[in-house]
Amino acid sequence: MMTVGFAWFALAGMTLWAAAALYFDLSFLRPPILTSLLYLAAISALAYAVKRRLLRMATVLGGFLIVVVCWLSLKPSNNRPWQPNLAQTPWAEIDGDRVTIHNFRDCKYRTESDYSCQWLTKTVLLSDLRGIDLFADYWGLPWIMHPIVSFQFGDNDYVATSIEARYQIGQGYSAIRAFFRQFTIIYVFGDERDLIRLRTNYRQHENVYLFHMVASPEWSRLLFLQTMHQANKLREHPRWFNALTDNCTTNIFEQMAATGHLPAGTSRYSWWILLNGRAPEMLYRGGNFAGDLPFPELMRRANIDPVARTLDGAPDFSQRIRRNRTGFEFLAGHDASSLPSPN
Repeated sequence: MMTVGFAWFALAGMTLWAAAALYFDLSFLRPPILTSLLYLAAISALAYAVKRRLLRMATVLGGFLIVVVCWLSLKPSNNRPWQPNLAQTPWAEIDGDRVTIHNFRDCKYRTESDYSCQWLTKTVLLSDLRGIDLFADYWGLPWIMHPIVSFQFGDNDYVATSIEARYQIGQGYSAIRAFFRQFTIIYVFGDERDLIRLRTNYRQHENVYLFHMVASPEWSRLLFLQTMHQANKLREHPRWFNALTDNCTTNIFEQMAATGHLPAGTSRYSWWILLNGRAPEMLYRGGNFAGDLPFPELMRRANIDPVARTLDGAPDFSQRIRRNRTGFEFLAGHDASSLPSPN
């Protein structure tokens, strides 16, 4: 009886998922809820009409599988009416030491929703890449954050990388819709005065923390190249964003794994990749952050909001959010190449 009960519980979950998928992604009626209600009514009627238990279960499972097949047939596209700050698909040309990034974003904000964007062509040299910084943007529960990886070139040049859900005009992020086929995934390459200042100075109720990673220039270059390669793939073959399986954090760890060396103490399948608000603490425990402080104190000092809000249009925004910050002492004269690589 316990086995039968568990089977019905699983089938009930499948049925609810199918109804939700019909509502969000496959509705052929308006309002969309009518499609879901029609499906639930049809499955209930069929299951009631069948007398044998196994056949009844097969009927419910069959309905679920039909919805799954239709859902998997939905194809993502890069050609949609995107919001202006996500309108261009970035890509990179890699020619030996030289990497040219196309559609490098530089938005100027008046408010969070009032902005103008330039899409630039930016060239960097791999030989100038010195290291990696991690921004952790907490925008809700402490268990969830948005990571932004920033690659440092030379003394004062940064390529910030934000892996995001790509919204069409009129859309916004929804924690529920993000589990379905509502958004595609996009790699945004941009200036920190755009990607970081948007979150510190213009969005409400977000808290941004900045950590310097102890990654060597050699490993940093490998990760940067993996990121560029993935952006190029998405330009040709777009993918759906999924809050569970294909999101900002899973993509970062996929690229790290592709270098052949994950940061110390991590795994592609660590539980905290899903509950990524714990990622800074877990990376700290593995020895991946610079700064010889207990984690709570390092976290406190890593918060850049108070400084960033005083630097609205400052051309040296990136330098000043790092100035006198724990873990960034190398900017005052230490050689970043002496930092160890991930294990």
